[in-house]
Amino acid sequence: MIKNARKVTTDFFDCVNTRDLNQLAGLLTEDARLFFPKTHPVEGKDRILKFLRILFRHYPKLIFHLLRIIVQDNQVAVHWHNQGMMRNGEPYENEGVSWLEIVDGRITFISDFFKDTGKF
Repeated sequence: MIKNARKVTTDFFDCVNTRDLNQLAGLLTEDARLFFPKTHPVEGKDRILKFLRILFRHYPKLIFHLLRIIVQDNQVAVHWHNQGMMRNGEPYENEGVSWLEIVDGRITFISDFFKDTGKF
């Protein structure tokens, strides 16, 4: 059974919040692409998972709160607010939008837009 786009999206953010990269891997296509502020595009599931491992080390605590989700066909826009702590102990907070594309129940495209990119 293929999950709908909204469910895949909420599952993705649940996995990020719990840092469950094994389950998250099942949500990504092999050729998924991630566009993240101030970085080069990250292409391929394995590279995205590696990127997230590094991100999790830099932010030992980071929780996303989903404020709004808009679904149109296989496209999803998620307005979120996050809070956490950086590796140096400094608090971190941001707000943004993630754009996802879902194909056959798996994420093939992610692009993140943040209000504050100054702390990266």
